Amino acid sequence: MAFDQDELREECGVFGVFGHEEAAKLAALGLHALQHRGQEAAGVITFDGARFAQERRLGLVGDKFTREEIIERLAGHAAVGHVRYSTSGGTLNRNIQPLFADLEAGGFAVAHNGNLTNALTLRRELVSNGAIFQSTADTEVIVHLTARADKSLTLPERLASALKRLQGAYSLVTLSKEGLIGVRDPYGVRPLVLGRLPAAAGGAYVFASESCAFDIIGAEFIRDVKPGEMVIVNGEGLKSLFPFQDVSSAKSKFCVFEYVYFARPDSMIEGLNVYGVRKRIGQELAREAPAAADMVIPVPDSGNPAAMGFAEVSGVPFETGIIRNHYVGRTFIEPSQQIRDLGVKLKHNANHNLIAGKRVILVDDSVVRGTTSRKIVEMIRAAGATEVHLRIASPPTKHSCFYGVDTPDEDQLLASRMNNEEMRVFIGADSLAFISLDGLYRATNHPARNNQEPQYCDACFSGDYPIPLTDNTKNNNFVSTLKPRGGGKSG
Repeated sequence: MAFDQDELREECGVFGVFGHEEAAKLAALGLHALQHRGQEAAGVITFDGARFAQERRLGLVGDKFTREEIIERLAGHAAVGHVRYSTSGGTLNRNIQPLFADLEAGGFAVAHNGNLTNALTLRRELVSNGAIFQSTADTEVIVHLTARADKSLTLPERLASALKRLQGAYSLVTLSKEGLIGVRDPYGVRPLVLGRLPAAAGGAYVFASESCAFDIIGAEFIRDVKPGEMVIVNGEGLKSLFPFQDVSSAKSKFCVFEYVYFARPDSMIEGLNVYGVRKRIGQELAREAPAAADMVIPVPDSGNPAAMGFAEVSGVPFETGIIRNHYVGRTFIEPSQQIRDLGVKLKHNANHNLIAGKRVILVDDSVVRGTTSRKIVEMIRAAGATEVHLRIASPPTKHSCFYGVDTPDEDQLLASRMNNEEMRVFIGADSLAFISLDGLYRATNHPARNNQEPQYCDACFSGDYPIPLTDNTKNNNFVSTLKPRGGGKSG
């Protein structure tokens, strides 16, 4: 995490399209809509029926893939694309996705969102058997396993064979001469949705991490790809397979934090509108942890819907008390200690005339290390607030994620080291409250959390990891210089 990023980060967005003569342009537009899922790098690979073309660039989609000369080099009727979020480690061009390899069966491109919890174990096995890796991405394990699968199988069958060996979270979009494939792991931890352009626009099928990518290209949302499902799109149409398990036995463990923070509020995921869920979270939070105050202020932008819901139920007026600067990147100057202290003010500034002399309920999406929350509370107090009551639209984040989210180590998470009162004192608020796990589940239209079989993956809150953590050094005593981080990252 960068010095000014005291928050959890989704690390990837994927996109795919098949059957459109301007596939590269659609991919660039789709990735632009998914830019919130990754801002470090982007890539697009296309196929014209004979040749593959690829462009993988550091930077934002809008800065790199709006240039005509780049799009012209990406000819083809099919494309896969990827946006990647940076980690604390060095940036490597070879890690930019989609990854591409020339297999015996032909060209093969893979875009991956998620994290494989046995990638290091598989990598060690593959290297011992002669495999040569070109990146530090866990995604490359999928490429090698596919390449080594039974040569008598079709490429989709070889991919399915490879995926059966994986543990962890993955939503993949792959491209080969045999078509475009969208697939989710058997637990469906990370999102993937299926859509289609209108017949008048060619009727091309599209995959994306979120439905907001369909809106920008005028595609219709069809449905979520199901856990354990492989959807193959080619010239013969669309085919759905379940090569990992019987669909009737699937146990979805979708990442509940997608609803809290990661996904764009205008997306539909797992049958729910993200904005609606976030607003209901705020409503539940107001019922669970009311406070006497003069105004409800969100920490923008992710805190906005929850703050609206809180204000609606509590009757306390909603106000825009913090103004966000949308034009700040990671940093534009050397992060000296003085600049570290000013980091929050680069992104947020309090509306002094509104706040002075008022009791404030401050609504944010989460507390990670707590340093940003502390600085924002200090900023609100400096603006003249007489009381600051902090309300958090997620339960306390006590555990690291191993399924595709960039999180600090567990001992750096504030809630893993302190109880609620200790956190309140550290942050400097007059009161501090988090939504309960049951409250979060109620906001997603469940009456409560099923503690025997949770409806979502909520491991970052509960510590209940639904998928084995094979590469965790506590489990297998395997120490590596590679730290798995999600969507094929290196740490």
